Amino acid sequence: MSLTTADRLALADLVHLYASAVDDRRFDDVVELFTRTAELRLPDPPRSLEAVRSHHGRDGVRSAMGALAAVTRTEHAIVGEVYAPGDRADYALGRITCIAHHWTVAGDQITDLVWHLRYDDEYLRTPARVANSRPRVDHQRDRDAAGSSPSSTETRRSSSGR
Repeated sequence: MSLTTADRLALADLVHLYASAVDDRRFDDVVELFTRTAELRLPDPPRSLEAVRSHHGRDGVRSAMGALAAVTRTEHAIVGEVYAPGDRADYALGRITCIAHHWTVAGDQITDLVWHLRYDDEYLRTPARVANSRPRVDHQRDRDAAGSSPSSTETRRSSSGR
């Protein structure tokens, strides 16, 4: 089976809707991009750059988005998208690469923590739209604007249909 052009456009739209909703701090909109039974899997840097933490359902996604509330601003640049059909007509897979800036302000100090991310997503077509059902985020590399390793142990990224 192959994905149609319309399928690929719907998947790309979902990815970019996620990135823009996160950057615009519209976390309720982010949650709606996931299925009700979604499992969001995230890394736990610096302990693990692999997806080792799980959040379940939309409430879990909402909880994971809470970590971004402490970040002053984000910018997610989608730099790569690869989609493949799943084993059912309503199911697809995606590998998304992203460079995400996470700016925080402390006093007069601004820090830009740059994360290079890979999202391994599973998408499910729902009556309303294509939604993300089982996203996974892996860190490729973390660095701050000066190029040094970050000292923070908090995860500031989430995955979703972007």
